[in-house]
Amino acid sequence: MRSLKPSFLALMALTGALALLSSTMAKTPAVPLFARALGASPALIGWTVMASTVPGILVSLPAGALRDRVGTRPLLLAALFVFATAPFLYLLVHNVGQLAVVRFYHGFATAIFGTVIGAEIAARFPERRGHALGVYSAVSTAGRSLAPFLGGTLISLTGFTGLYLGCAAAGVLALTLGIQTSTHLPAHVEKPADDRPRVRLSAILADRLIRVTSLVEAVQYLVFGSVEAFLAVYAARAGWPAWRIGVLLGAQLLVVVLSKPRLGKLSDRYGRAPIILVGLTLGALAVAGLPFTRDFSGLLGINGVFGAGFSATTAATGALVGDRSRAGGFGAGMGFLRSIMDIGQAAGPVLTGALVQIGGYRTAFPTLAAFLLAAAVVFGFATRSQPGAP
Repeated sequence: MRSLKPSFLALMALTGALALLSSTMAKTPAVPLFARALGASPALIGWTVMASTVPGILVSLPAGALRDRVGTRPLLLAALFVFATAPFLYLLVHNVGQLAVVRFYHGFATAIFGTVIGAEIAARFPERRGHALGVYSAVSTAGRSLAPFLGGTLISLTGFTGLYLGCAAAGVLALTLGIQTSTHLPAHVEKPADDRPRVRLSAILADRLIRVTSLVEAVQYLVFGSVEAFLAVYAARAGWPAWRIGVLLGAQLLVVVLSKPRLGKLSDRYGRAPIILVGLTLGALAVAGLPFTRDFSGLLGINGVFGAGFSATTAATGALVGDRSRAGGFGAGMGFLRSIMDIGQAAGPVLTGALVQIGGYRTAFPTLAAFLLAAAVVFGFATRSQPGAP
C-alpha cells in the first residue's frame, strides 16, 4: 500500500489554505453584502454570486484534460497567479456590473486549482484516495473556515477596502508558497493507456456512475452556494452585524474541516455510497429548518448540521470519481466532476434569488432541501443497479 507523503500533502494543503482564505474572504460574506450595498436586488445578488462559478463550467474539463498531458505544475502556477492578482481589482469596483466581472475573473483560479490538485492527489494515492483527498480538503478548508470570521471582522472595522487588501496579502503568499511547492511535482506525467483526448473523454462520459455522482455533486453545491449567499442576506435583514454573519458561516466550514478526513477514511473502508446518502439526507433536514428561526444559537446549530452533511457527501464523491477514472485519466474525470458541479453552483444563487423574491425564505430553503432528497433517491437507485458500484 502506498503511504501518504506528508511533505507533499502539507505543502499543497497549506498553499490551498492560503488560496482559499484569499478567495473566500473576497466572497463570504463580502459579495452579497457588497452587492447589497451597491443597490442590488436579491435576484441580482444571485447573478453576481454566480459569476465566479461560470469559469468552472468553461475550463474545469479542459484544465483536467490538459493536466493529463502536460502535468500539474504549469496549471497550478497559472491558478495561483489569478488568486494573487484578483483581489486588487475589487478596489476598482463602483457598481454591480463591475463586481460581476471581477468575480468572473476570480473564478478561473478556483476552477483550475481545484481540478488539477484533485487529480494529482487521486493519482498519487490510489488505495487511500478518500483519506488523502479528505486530509487535503480539510487542511485547505481551514483557510476557507477562517475567511468568514476574518472577512466579516475586516468589513466591520475597515470596510471593503481593508477586506480586499487582506485578500491580496493571502493571495500573494499563496503564489509564493506555490512556486516552492511546484518543485515537488514530477516533471513527467503518468498518462492513461490511450492518450487521445476524445477517447479519454468518451470513457468518462460512458460511465453512468460518474455521471450520476457528478449530478449529485452539482446538486450539493447548488444548495451549498445558495445557503452561503442567502443565509448571509437572511441574517443581515434580521439586523445582524457583518462579524456575526461571518461567525455563522465560518462555523459551518469549521465542521467541514473537523469531519472531512474521518469521513473520507470511512468511505475508503465502508464504501462511497453510504457516506454520500447520509450526507445528502442530513443536509436536506438541516436546510429545511433554516428559515424557521432567526435565533443565533438555533441557526448556528442548524448550519453546523448542514456542514456535516455537506462534508459527508463531498468527502466521497471526488474519491468515487477517482476510483472509476483511470481509463479516462484522473484529470479528465475530476474536470468533468467539477464542470458539472459548477453548473449546479452557478444555478443555485440565481434560482434561490428568484425563489426568495417569489415566495420568501420559507419557500426557497425547503425547495433546496427537496433537491437534496431527490439527489439521494437518484443516487440510491443508480448504485443499486450499477455493477461494481461502491
